[in-house]
Amino acid sequence: MTKQQKETVQALQWTGDALKILDQRRLPEHIVYDEYNDAAGVATAITSMRVRGAPAIGIAAAYGVVLSVRKHYAQSNHWRQKVVADIELLARSRPTAVNLFWALDQMKGTLGQQLTNPLAGILACAEKIHAEDIAANHKMGELGADLLAGAKGVLTHCNTGALATGGYGTALGVIRSAYRRQPLNVFADETRPWLQGTRLTAWELSQEGIPVTLIADSAAAWLMKTGAVDWVVVGADRITANGDVANKIGTYSLAVLAKEHGVKLMVVAPMSTIDWGINQGDQIKIEERNPRELLPDCYLEEDSGVSAWNPVFDVTPVELITAIVTERGVVLNPATGQGVRGLK
Repeated sequence: MTKQQKETVQALQWTGDALKILDQRRLPEHIVYDEYNDAAGVATAITSMRVRGAPAIGIAAAYGVVLSVRKHYAQSNHWRQKVVADIELLARSRPTAVNLFWALDQMKGTLGQQLTNPLAGILACAEKIHAEDIAANHKMGELGADLLAGAKGVLTHCNTGALATGGYGTALGVIRSAYRRQPLNVFADETRPWLQGTRLTAWELSQEGIPVTLIADSAAAWLMKTGAVDWVVVGADRITANGDVANKIGTYSLAVLAKEHGVKLMVVAPMSTIDWGINQGDQIKIEERNPRELLPDCYLEEDSGVSAWNPVFDVTPVELITAIVTERGVVLNPATGQGVRGLK
């Protein structure tokens, strides 16, 4: 995968017999790759957010299936059942990222074939998923950059770059492509509570030599009021058939603010992010993480009287979205264009 090798930032590295995952919880202070040799380890890496971002989660899970086949094929006559059990384990790791289930379905389809060499076949499927994601990101980058022509400033949320994908990025890939064409002021919000904007997006852009200005999440409205940004550019973890978008918590807030201030909203995601089986956003299961991620230690005692609500995603209705960009094309004003059905 030559394109993967050219990426400055790599969240995932396949070594031939193990998957190396960049522990994104430790960025930007420490660049540490953990090595995984079985599906259970990959599932833990996804659950613990060592790897995150819908496309990267799907790719990691695909390699997790490869590791499962490596482990069980030569050891048991019932290796297929054991691999299926590992696939189910991987599927439980993050419920909202539809790319996870899409990638696992691809792997199950290959697993169901009568392969002369099951390991080679399943590895080829995982590598194809990885390579196609990188190619799709570059395509989306150019399509989205076309929409940003003449823009003076953009605001992005969470991390949607090479760290969240197979390489290059979705929304951040658009920003990278646009920056190569024209001067562009890039703003990134902190993205609480995990600070993906501060820790990951700012670091990744710095690796690419692209200047970026960090803002507090609560400063977004005032930034828009100043006229500094023309577009908010975000990724997606799931897009419904009508064009509603589930993405990192805080995306809905930005969409409402953008509408109020005349700022356009672009959603950038591969076709694998579209869930054709869900018609609208209120049908999406929203993951909630442990309240301890929000609470200071002094509030962890049962009698403290302080609790926390910690949804990881929210849903932006299609009416607030200016454009949805995929590798297959762009849907402008998807609310009036029947969502994303024209891309199917």
